[in-house]
Amino acid sequence: MTIRVIIVDDQAMVRAGFAALLSAQPDIDVVGEAADGRAGVSVARSTHPDVVLMDVRMPEMDGLAAARDVLNPPPGVDVHRPRVLMLTTFDVDDYVYEALRAGASGFLLKDAPPADLIAAVRVVAAGEALLAPSVTRRLIADFAATRPAPRRNHSLRLNGLTPRETEVLELVARGLSNQEIASHLVLAEQTVKTHIGRVLSKLDLRDRAQAVIFAYESGLVTPGDAHR
Repeated sequence: MTIRVIIVDDQAMVRAGFAALLSAQPDIDVVGEAADGRAGVSVARSTHPDVVLMDVRMPEMDGLAAARDVLNPPPGVDVHRPRVLMLTTFDVDDYVYEALRAGASGFLLKDAPPADLIAAVRVVAAGEALLAPSVTRRLIADFAATRPAPRRNHSLRLNGLTPRETEVLELVARGLSNQEIASHLVLAEQTVKTHIGRVLSKLDLRDRAQAVIFAYESGLVTPGDAHR
């Protein structure tokens, strides 16, 4: 199955380089490009891509606003929702957290190796979140410094999880990989994946990135506490 991709970045050389790299892959087809967020939203709605590579900082409309428009279209607009992968120059960007809250599936550094870009597109297209444990931990640090207190409605939604699912969600939010969670809980890695899938389904979350944010906003975990 071919993965349809559009590239939204205000630097022509970045767009050209990414397009050449991705188009050379047998399972990826670059179906559109845009030089700013507003144009990116338009291209996304007309081409129905599977994945949008979205630069964070752009003129006209930044990547955060564009991601929100692409992922949460207004009533009456085509409801096709692609996966959005944010592109950033820095590993921690002020916009990244809000982009993940808006529904983006992760972010990638612009200077990442070519193989990482190709892998990221495939991972996101498959419905997974591109949020490495090290990135999760930095996201947590940012959350601890700037985010509001837990919201009660989020806390109530946790009641639908089993004790094991709650434990797995906590460890995901702590930045542990599936392999690390499996080792910590003495479970098979496939079992961990199953638990995570059930957590996402029960909480109506898009992916691992949103699960991390939910865990902190619900008060399940508090930055700085050691996991049990």
